[in-house]
Amino acid sequence: MSESPNRFELLSIPASRQPVSLLSVDRAVSDLRRGLFVVIQGAGGSAVLAQAAEGASDDSLDQLARTAGSSPTLSITGRRAAVLDLARPVGKVVTLSTTPPLSAAGVYELSDPLVDQAPSALSIDVEETETYDCENAAVSLAKIARLLPAVVTAAITDNEAEDLAAWAARHDLLLVDAGDIFQYENVAARTLRKVSEARVPLSDAEQTRIIAFRPLDGGLEHLAIMIGEPDPAKPVLVRLHSECFTGDLLGSLRCDCGDQLRGAIDEISAEGSGVLLYLAQEGRGIGLVNKLRAYELQDRGFDTLDANEQLGFDADERVYFPAARMLRQLGFSAIRLLTNNPDKVEALGLCGVTVVERVAHTFPANKHNEMYLQTKKAKGGHLI
Repeated sequence: MSESPNRFELLSIPASRQPVSLLSVDRAVSDLRRGLFVVIQGAGGSAVLAQAAEGASDDSLDQLARTAGSSPTLSITGRRAAVLDLARPVGKVVTLSTTPPLSAAGVYELSDPLVDQAPSALSIDVEETETYDCENAAVSLAKIARLLPAVVTAAITDNEAEDLAAWAARHDLLLVDAGDIFQYENVAARTLRKVSEARVPLSDAEQTRIIAFRPLDGGLEHLAIMIGEPDPAKPVLVRLHSECFTGDLLGSLRCDCGDQLRGAIDEISAEGSGVLLYLAQEGRGIGLVNKLRAYELQDRGFDTLDANEQLGFDADERVYFPAARMLRQLGFSAIRLLTNNPDKVEALGLCGVTVVERVAHTFPANKHNEMYLQTKKAKGGHLI
């Protein structure tokens, strides 16, 4: 599982700053996805100009260097560095500088998940970063944007950048604080609010309501599917289900997500009442596009967890604060959890939700997902 710092830890942030914190990161995500530069300000006056590796070109690398006043480097996760056999740092981000200087082709080869060897034509210097520095923040921002966790960064050394906010404004660039990036997912979870509720009879559970939760910045919504009338005074039967476009909607046979979704609705309905939380965490938190990339790697022989790491992610990037926040707002503090994943039990406990019982939730394999299920058991610790 993840070797990064405890992803269940919620850092404090003044409530008055939450709207600014969320909005600045949300806007930075938008620019990063469009291939634009973002200014990231760290502690002690440090700052970098960053661009997602997926958006890099030779022209943009030249512009990045001219604007920042320093040579670009590539920031990647320790997972990706290990795949390239460049370094094996535990839970770290590393920066790569190259001779000859970094080009768009070099960025592509070093970040492309289908490439598992560093280009022999490049001499590469590897440097481990500090845990909460600007380069780490840049990679974290790419993850929030559901892009590959690889970012071109250049330290801002321009003499005119002493007033960084004014400098960013003159260059028409967004400025975002590194601390806001690190806390974004947790703060977004803390600000989740009910925004809509409707009765939606289901074929196997006619007494069903769907409640939508949205964070303060208007980001991704999560859904609570309430079946029957659960009693908050008793441990309620709950399923946490991460959205899966391919399995839930298309009936993909590569995973068991569709079976788990429909099976959970059936089981909760048979129980009489309960809650299914439908969480916007596609592909264990890496997003649909990256999940499709992982599928391509699986077709080349990687298992489901190794494929995520080949991309540069941890085996599981999900966070559970949104689920805990939703349960608290619904009035449930003690639950019986439908899951085969002990990590979910631990995570919810650390978030203040008491799991009084783990209820097994297994389904038969097929020839397309048999290896996937075996991997979850053997390497993911699932109790299948």
